[in-house]
Amino acid sequence: MRLEKCFFCSSTVYPGHGIMFVRNDAKQFRFCRSKCHKNFKMKRNPRKVKWTKAFRTAAGKEMTVDASLEFEKRRNIPVRYDRELMATTLKAMKRIQEIKAKRERVFMKKRLQGKKAQEKKEALKLVSTNVELIKTPALKQRLLEKKIIGGTPKSKDVEMA
Repeated sequence: MRLEKCFFCSSTVYPGHGIMFVRNDAKQFRFCRSKCHKNFKMKRNPRKVKWTKAFRTAAGKEMTVDASLEFEKRRNIPVRYDRELMATTLKAMKRIQEIKAKRERVFMKKRLQGKKAQEKKEALKLVSTNVELIKTPALKQRLLEKKIIGGTPKSKDVEMA
């Protein structure tokens, strides 16, 4: 059973599923669903469509360079069936999945690492610009003591002179 990859979104196409388009030069394009086929016919670039794997790799959302990704490549050389070879292959596939999952977790952790500091910085900036919206005087006083807010709260009322 051969599992193909969708030409547009890179998801797996199982036997008996999807659409196959054959161009005049005999190049075959497999699509997992009509959504991918229609986008291909509209000549859309998969790297610019946000839900495709090509976009995610181009935007740095997923891993691009990793040795574990090499095992997914298609090989056209037929190999004679051997029970021991199949057993070792299945063990290797399980191990590769574990390694791949671990590396993806580390990649996501690194990618999201600076997010908390950035969110805190944005929240402090929002508080400092809109201090007049804070209703409790004790909180205002505490913010002024910590020097988060530079000086006294600004009044939005403008006096007509």
